[in-house]
Amino acid sequence: QVQLLESGGGVVQAGGSLRLSCAASGTISDTYDMGWYRQTPGKQREMVALSPATGPSRVVESAEGRFFISRDDATRTVDLQMNGLKPEDTGIYYCYADILVTGRRRGNYWGQGTQVTVSS
Repeated sequence: QVQLLESGGGVVQAGGSLRLSCAASGTISDTYDMGWYRQTPGKQREMVALSPATGPSRVVESAEGRFFISRDDATRTVDLQMNGLKPEDTGIYYCYADILVTGRRRGNYWGQGTQVTVSS
């Protein structure tokens, strides 16, 4: 059983900052891509930031220079530092991880989602 536990969402005024954290737990042999996606009403879930197991991280163009993703493979955590928040950043943020579960297949796992609301 694998769980992704998120924390750090909330309400903030435009221009403010929030830090989202996600920790993977369970019988995990290895983690590959880890990242954050965002869901807003009427839109498909979109990738906000992704940290692959190897290679450079990616951030959605609208958040470049404002959002920064970091991961710690020792603790199986991935964080998203969000600065200069804008009302259009509002949404439910989901942690994502590509995980190899011990004795099972590799698969995609999602957190329960955390609400981020940016007021103007």
